[in-house]
Amino acid sequence: MVKSERRDPSAEEDKEEARDVALSDQRLQDLGYRAEFRREMSLFGVLGISFCAIGILTGMSSAFQTGLFSGGPVGLFWGWNICSFFMFLIALSLAEICSTYPTMGGLYFWVCKMKPDMPILGFFTGWLYSMAMVLTGISGNLSVALYLASMAEIGQGRTLTRVEITAIAWAMNIFSGIINTVGTKAIGRMSTFNVWWTLGGTFVLAITLLVKTPVKNSPAFVFTNFQNFTGWESRGFVVLLGFLQAVYTLEGCETAAQVAEEAVRAEILAPLAVVGSIAGSWLIGLAYMLSLLFTVQSIASVQATTFAIPISQLFYDAVGPQLAQLCLVVVTLAQVMAAITNFTASSRLFYALARDNAFPLKKQFMTLNRFQAPYWGVWTSVLIGCIISCAYIGSAVAFNAILSSAAISVMLSYLQPIVIRVFWPDSIEDFGPFCLGKWSWPVNFASFSFCVFICILFVLPTAYPVNVLNMNYAIVAVGGLLVIITINWFWWGKHNFKGPVKTFTFK
Repeated sequence: MVKSERRDPSAEEDKEEARDVALSDQRLQDLGYRAEFRREMSLFGVLGISFCAIGILTGMSSAFQTGLFSGGPVGLFWGWNICSFFMFLIALSLAEICSTYPTMGGLYFWVCKMKPDMPILGFFTGWLYSMAMVLTGISGNLSVALYLASMAEIGQGRTLTRVEITAIAWAMNIFSGIINTVGTKAIGRMSTFNVWWTLGGTFVLAITLLVKTPVKNSPAFVFTNFQNFTGWESRGFVVLLGFLQAVYTLEGCETAAQVAEEAVRAEILAPLAVVGSIAGSWLIGLAYMLSLLFTVQSIASVQATTFAIPISQLFYDAVGPQLAQLCLVVVTLAQVMAAITNFTASSRLFYALARDNAFPLKKQFMTLNRFQAPYWGVWTSVLIGCIISCAYIGSAVAFNAILSSAAISVMLSYLQPIVIRVFWPDSIEDFGPFCLGKWSWPVNFASFSFCVFICILFVLPTAYPVNVLNMNYAIVAVGGLLVIITINWFWWGKHNFKGPVKTFTFK
């Protein structure tokens, strides 16, 4: 009698995973880097990182008033769909490059590899994008503080001072640092949980608003009503100003690249996460937006609110104090996770920059703790966050300035690799598994045009007449950041940075 061999399914899965890890490490070695992180992230984990960084519930809730006051419902609806379409094209452009170069340097590394004869481009991209991630995390943690302040006012009738709100933002920055210090597994699990939290939270918020709001708005109001609290007379320009809400919300898809060295088959998983996160966010965001527009009771009331963040007034008017608290809890928790993810991305970028001599204190910033976390980068992000958060003490206008600065910095970072793909289409010779083929140049050109348009639009004055209270300080913040990076290039980068430094060579 011949005994039949039984295959152990778990053993087969382990062998397959080991092969996938070996293939991923081999691709990284081909790019000149030794594998130093454990590959513990699945597709869902990588997708969750991008989904978490985008933060549909958080971005839309934090910046909803921008579109509501600049164009109203009609501007919000069409602005969301137009911006989502172009952000999807940008995601396709970035995913194609990501599949070719699946490393944690992301945008920065891609620019260096595609244009190695101009290291200044890579240096600027790396520094600008790392600071963009820090700014996005800062705006997220300040948003958490504003949500908590609104909850305190709704629940206890106590209005927090700007100093108290800033102190909460400090606490959230420090909390983000602690979570990121725990390491890869904690962040991966959190990002996976955030996918379900966002899906479930959107469903809960939409149902709560649509069922409990006593008076619903008509489709005519949702799809045609125009509002203008800006002072500008041009209806078209006013609607364009509202694009900030959509673009700020949808930024973050490229964050999947920052954990590419921690994912199995990153050349496939990372680009899928980049594109999939935008596609999913487009649809989920549309559902959430429509529920807000059908249930907003008074735009004038939202505009005149005393709550720390205007979306709180919308919830309060629509469903009352108790359910408004529930809505804010759902959004606040999602915002906490999104801010943590931004510091995850910035710390990995600091690691990548230090590895390539684009950042001082190379040894320190490349040090990993026992949880596999680049903790120097984490706590540098926290320190910068605490310093910049102090601007809110001086003026509440600082919040909008940080939002705009984060949005512009990310779009400028997107622009660098896309510019290379438009004007030097042969910059990539050997594409990865995710390739756009004959559609590559048209998609890249459309992405390039939208990035330039948005960067110009977001530095224009958002109110008229312009004064010190309503001035768009984003141009000052971003301009100052570019000056700092320029000084850094001549002080450090020009003498030390020559492009990516190989940590692995074939014998």
